[in-house]
Amino acid sequence: MNNLASYIDHTLLASNATEEQIDKLCAEAVKHSFCSVCVNSGYVAYAYDKVKDSAVKVCSVVGFPLGSMDIAAKAYEAKLAITNGATEIDMVVNVGWLKSGRWDLVELDIEALREICEGVVLKVIFETALLEDSDIEKLCEICTKFKVDFVKTSTGFSTRGASLEDVILMKSSIGNGVSIKASGGIRDRAKAIEMIDAGATRLGTSSGVAIVAGLESATEGY
Repeated sequence: MNNLASYIDHTLLASNATEEQIDKLCAEAVKHSFCSVCVNSGYVAYAYDKVKDSAVKVCSVVGFPLGSMDIAAKAYEAKLAITNGATEIDMVVNVGWLKSGRWDLVELDIEALREICEGVVLKVIFETALLEDSDIEKLCEICTKFKVDFVKTSTGFSTRGASLEDVILMKSSIGNGVSIKASGGIRDRAKAIEMIDAGATRLGTSSGVAIVAGLESATEGY
């Protein structure tokens, strides 16, 4: 597969990420023609300034990594990120509401972000490590209902990242127009291709350079 770079959201979401590291992330993304750089919302404006003269997009995580804040707070974070240059938003589902059976609130959360992200790509992070198969199936139904752009496996900050089984289940559960982003633990070319073959059309990883070079990365976490 010769176009792996186009699948990659080149990612740096560590709480101690420095401007120098964001500089490197953006330079690598431009050099290798990755789809986007994915950063915390506080770095969106900074990253946008670094990649604005290239085809690389800026993706911001929202409600990251727990997803457990108030809906209005999550929506406002998304709005600010878009104002600062993000054209893709990766929001985290409130797993606590889901586990409490408050699917009404889960729907309101996703719907609010869909409204904020008019004209902007919206990805919904499930955190599959914490979910039952039935939860994943129901979330896929909700995301299809609200016409989100992507369902996404993981934050990379929980007990595990993406699994092949997650992607296969998502693929069988989403409706037309919804794509899959696999993220967390994708550190080499073989794993990346495995996820794409299973149905992922975007990969969230901090190992993008190693993946396009055909190497195995020792990067921890995302």
